[in-house]
Amino acid sequence: MLQTFVKESIRMPMVARRLRDPDINPCLSESDASTRCMDENNYNRERCSTYFLKYKNCRKFWNSVMVQRRQNGVTPSMPTAAERDEILGAMGKMPY
Repeated sequence: MLQTFVKESIRMPMVARRLRDPDINPCLSESDASTRCMDENNYNRERCSTYFLKYKNCRKFWNSVMVQRRQNGVTPSMPTAAERDEILGAMGKMPY
């Protein structure tokens, strides 16, 4: 008799799913890069300081955009991933 293995779906907690959602987390690639750096460098924080700085500057930039949109009454306060691509494209370079 053949056994059938059913792949169980692993459910992430809601908070983790939200952090992995590119429409909610504008700095997902910077976060992933810093985590990857830590993994590759045996968790030596000094070797990954540039990645941490990029992530910090990314959060600071998008937080200021979010605050300004709230003040102007624009909803949602955080632009979607497509809107963020347009904003960055209009700037011509990465502001962080």
